[in-house]
Formats: sequence, structure tokens, C-alpha cells
Amino acid sequence: MAGHGTEEHPHGADRLCEAGDRVYSRAVRRGRVPRRDAEPVPCLLELALLHPDPDDMDWLVPTSPQEVMTRLLRGVYDEVSASQRRVGSAVSAFEWYAGLGPMSAQASGAEGTAIRVLDGASRIQGALDAATEACTTEVLTVQPGGIRPEHELTEGLHRAMALRGRGVRMRDLYTHVARHGQGLLNYLELMGDSVEARTLDEVIDRLILFDRTVAFIPANADRTLALELRHPALVHYLLTVFERLWRLAIPLTAPLPDTGIEGISHREQSIAALLAEGHQDAVIAERLGISVRTCRAHIARLSETLGAASRTQLGVRIAQVGLDRPRASSSEAAVISVAGVPGIPGPSGVSGIPGGPGAPGRESPTGR
Repeated sequence: MAGHGTEEHPHGADRLCEAGDRVYSRAVRRGRVPRRDAEPVPCLLELALLHPDPDDMDWLVPTSPQEVMTRLLRGVYDEVSASQRRVGSAVSAFEWYAGLGPMSAQASGAEGTAIRVLDGASRIQGALDAATEACTTEVLTVQPGGIRPEHELTEGLHRAMALRGRGVRMRDLYTHVARHGQGLLNYLELMGDSVEARTLDEVIDRLILFDRTVAFIPANADRTLALELRHPALVHYLLTVFERLWRLAIPLTAPLPDTGIEGISHREQSIAALLAEGHQDAVIAERLGISVRTCRAHIARLSETLGAASRTQLGVRIAQVGLDRPRASSSEAAVISVAGVPGIPGPSGVSGIPGGPGAPGRESPTGR
């Protein structure tokens, strides 16, 4: 229809125009809509949200919100993965160019240095302490791994309380496994509404952001090196990655979504999806923040529940029941406005690093 082309609908499936929202919502409620109703909103066909009814070409049927969600989440995951690769490339490039300058510039530890390599736990902790003391508004952290021992969660409580006393707001991202740590729950209750926590099946490597001006990330596999980043473009890039993950995460106060398959837990669903991608047990365990032993126990339960006698057969069963792809959660549904189910915000907690802000005793970018 002339005048209603893509130029007037510059959006994706996660943010429909008002007209598209009305038509798609009607299609989901009724099961189909007349083709003429969709003529003013060609975006719905272009985004594959509506498609012809094979039984009657004068009607259009909707793609299910769950299928659209899966498609969008895959896209977001790809974007986040690409973001991590680009950050690594940018850091490598900066380090190479920095090496071309005079030694005095390399040795400078001035506040305005865009990228500093922090070598050793003491230097890393000192930089984190300085950033914590200077922080006035906000701390954002990503904390991979599983349950933290309770004794570790008490070591830096005084720093977290100091941040709270200055009115600093904190947000933390964890893996779902962290929900089972009583020490963390106690800490979040103590910190009250100054902190908020959400969880995902898996998160990126450790990240700490202070006041949206300085960020800390690990710089090697064993985390004996860290990078202190103050370059505005890099910090903004990491902030964007955090906010996208935060939007997809589930508030700690909200339950994890049901898998819809009797006998299959949410964690087993996550393991099944990673198995379908071909990952080994150790990789799956690390990504989900659980031990290899626990991972294998869940795999054994999956095999028993799905009636699989071998790993090969388990892969077939996983595909047959649809566990090889992510499912939409109640919080993730907020990504698609057309689904009409907003995420559930809730007061929850954040944590930090040993010697830094947030949950006391949490590791720095160099520690597990």
C-alpha cells in the first residue's frame, strides 16, 4: 500500500509502531486477522509477525510471541557476543599503539589515562578501593560463577554500607545459581532498597562500572591482570552491554519461569540447550556457574526424564521436545512490547568485590 512502506515503520519486532501493536495484538487474541486489516502496517509482514493463512489467503495468522521472543533473544545474544569480541579487539589495538609512545607516557598512572593495565592483586584492589571511595551515584556489576561462601560475603560489608550511606545505587547481574546462596540473600535483605539484583542463565565475564565513568574487566584467563578503562567510548560500550543483559534478566524476587515440560527444571532446560549446541560438560558448568559434578547429575536426570539411553539419543530427545532452543521467561517478555507482559521489577540486591562496593567479599576482576 503506497505511503505505508518501511520508511514509515523504522522499527524492529521488539518495539512495534502503535498501529502494528494494535493489529498484532488483535491477531494473537483472535488467532487471525483479515489481510485488509494489515495493509496499513506492512511492517508486520516484513518482520514475519504475520503470515498468510494456508487455508484462506484472505486472512493472516500471527507468529506466536514465544517464537518471536526466541528469535529476538538469539539476536541479542549474538550482539552481546560480538560486543565482547570488539572490546577485546579495541583493547589490543590501544595497547599496541600505546607501546609506540615514550616510556614516560606508558608509566604514567594519571587519573586521565584511558586504559591502565593493573598487574597483581594488590594493585587491582588498590584501584578498586580508589574507585569505590570516589563513587557518588551508581555501581553496576556482572558477577559470573555460582554460590558465594557466606564468610566471603561479610569481608567487605563496611564498604557496601559506606556506599549505601552516600546514597549510591547498586545493580548486580548474577547467574541463576546465585539464587540458592543464603549468604547473598541475607546481604541483600540487609542492604534494602539501595541495591537490586537480577539473574540470567549465563552472564559475561566479570565487569564493574563506577558512575558510568570507569570500568574494570579481567585482562587474562587466570585473572592476575585487570584493565581499568576510562575511555568514554569503551565505558559507554560496556554500559550498553550491561543494560541489554539487565533488560533480559529476571529480578531476584521473581520466580524462574516454568519450563512447560513435566520433570524438567529451568536449570536442566539451560543445560539441554547448551548440550544441543555441542558443548562439553566442563564448558556448560562454567557458563552456568555450577560444578561439573552437579552438571553431570542434571544431565543424568535429563536422560532419565527423556528416556535416553545414550548421549546421542539424549540429543535427539532434546530436539524432539524443543529444549534445544531458549524459551521466553516472564521477565524476558518485556523485550517485546507486543506481548503485553512487562518485566516484574523488584527490590533486590547488588554486590561487589572484596575491598570494593556491593556484596561484601565478592571477588575483584582477578578472582573467582
